[in-house]
Amino acid sequence: MCGFIGYIISDSNIATSYEIQQLKNMTNIISHRGPNDSGYFIDQNVRFGFRRLSIIDIEGGNQPLSYENERYWIIFNGEIYNYIELREELEELGYKFKTQSDTEVIISLFSHKREESFKELRGMFSFLIWDKQKKELYGARDHFGIKPFFYLDDGQSLYCASEMKSITYLKNTPEVNAESLHHYLTYQFVPEPLTMNKNIKKLQPGHYFIKKQGKPIEIKAYWQPSFQPKDLSLNTAKKEIRKVLRDSVNMHMRADVPVGAFLSGGIDSSAIVALASEFHPNLKTFTVGFEREGFSEIDLAIQTAKELNVEHMHYLVTPDDFLRELPKVIWYMDEPVADPAAVPLYFVAREASKHVKVVLSGEGADELFGGYNIYHEPHSLRHITSLPSGLVKGLNVLAKFIPEGIKGKSYIERGSMSLEERYIGNAKMFSEREKRGLLSTYNEFINYQDVTKPLYNKSKNYHDVHKMQFIDMHTWLRGDILVKADKMTMAHSLELRVPFLDKEVFKVASSLHPNLTVTNGTTKYALREAMKGIVPDSVLNRRKLGFPVPIRHWLKNEMLEWARELIFNSDTNHLINKSVIFKMLEDHSQGKADYSRKLWTVLVFMLWHQIHIEKVFTITNSNELGKISV
Repeated sequence: MCGFIGYIISDSNIATSYEIQQLKNMTNIISHRGPNDSGYFIDQNVRFGFRRLSIIDIEGGNQPLSYENERYWIIFNGEIYNYIELREELEELGYKFKTQSDTEVIISLFSHKREESFKELRGMFSFLIWDKQKKELYGARDHFGIKPFFYLDDGQSLYCASEMKSITYLKNTPEVNAESLHHYLTYQFVPEPLTMNKNIKKLQPGHYFIKKQGKPIEIKAYWQPSFQPKDLSLNTAKKEIRKVLRDSVNMHMRADVPVGAFLSGGIDSSAIVALASEFHPNLKTFTVGFEREGFSEIDLAIQTAKELNVEHMHYLVTPDDFLRELPKVIWYMDEPVADPAAVPLYFVAREASKHVKVVLSGEGADELFGGYNIYHEPHSLRHITSLPSGLVKGLNVLAKFIPEGIKGKSYIERGSMSLEERYIGNAKMFSEREKRGLLSTYNEFINYQDVTKPLYNKSKNYHDVHKMQFIDMHTWLRGDILVKADKMTMAHSLELRVPFLDKEVFKVASSLHPNLTVTNGTTKYALREAMKGIVPDSVLNRRKLGFPVPIRHWLKNEMLEWARELIFNSDTNHLINKSVIFKMLEDHSQGKADYSRKLWTVLVFMLWHQIHIEKVFTITNSNELGKISV
């Protein structure tokens, strides 16, 4: 596990002492991703910088790592869980190894199969490989986007990094991408491959690139998720789910350091903990909560941990804690992500890092196994969607004349809209109408469906539930869930592993028909059935909470003045119509409406703008300790 920075330059030249120091500075900015070691590789064409977090104690695991008489050089962030099996296969073919590391397995497999090798990797990864002989730079990112990969391509040179701040240190490009801001206000995050920075992009999951010196970058897909349901019985589905999850958890437990797990009161984390404790009975578990009633799963987590016979630790977050650490959270995050759950995740990662170096977590279960309540909607709207198209269109017109607040208006509106119109992912914040008033310069040619239309085209033959899962896998999962999971754990040099997001687990999940997932009045039906006898009965049908945050209450009281000052001081008048936000804040504080999530979306952007664009806060990263101070 680590962080890296790498770039290929347009003209071959020997690095100056100044350039070498710049490379070291870019690398040290992300020392929190790898506080144990650093390494560099410099030749006439490329520059690599690397920070290492030691998880498996192996000799020769340092990076950058070379192979085949220094023809190939690699820097790699992540874990390959099937590297032992791949190594054995390569050794049978005559390949030799100098280390016991998964890094050497990647580069050896690449030497054998080139781009085809990426498909065989089972794990989380982003890496760069330099072919010194062909003078080609390769980059690849894992199937689901668990590990980040940013890049800036200026047409000649290409800069890549685990975090955007490493690139902006050298290529200071602080301009906000207007298209990204439009989408952020809809989705609460910037959809890939865009970032909030106009000149920087993300390499999408399941993709790789080839960059030849002085030539344009070539980006290709090596894997794309697809749902292919089979006619499985419930009993068969249960057996396959148990088998593949147990295998995935077992592989994700490979480490020479203490391993723990995040534990809420829900089925996802409880399933991971229950299976992990089979292999590691002394597992430590962690959660956080808030003092306000209804915003803590601590009691449920304690109860679940007791029933699973695992050790449990928790932390209670106060409003003062929240506000004090928030600038650090946004600095680590790199981009604005308006999910308040990022902050408690920061705290639970901080507590876990005091005891372990690796944690397991339940991200991805909802998208793979049909866990969101909204997935019931195609069934609940069937009374309208099954009507003749002409009648549906008439209902759509009728709905516009029904006054707001009248029962049934929303049901008719949604039922008379196509899935492509009404569903753009797990969460939708501002409508296009609202953005017209909110944005100082609204662009009518940028529409939220620009993001989802290509995805619907790819999934047009799917069941509606699978279409929704497909949309969420490409938007919410990779833009929100995995971003905050990676950034908040790495902020504390803690490696997070997600056994649900395994390509073998997906094979099973994608074979399930919706009548085995979103059915019988529940979600994740087959998963819940498969976990009977493994997790406590009290957990199987518990309502999902996640890490709830009392933003709605705090923006009326403890955080009200902070919000007013942030809006007033933020240098975003050219982007945001502040009068709209001030009005929303006042109405919210007086209880006229609940604007908490919309307010939070704008406030997070403004704080991000202060930190990353305006540079109002002085936030520095200690090279050795990987900590920041505000």
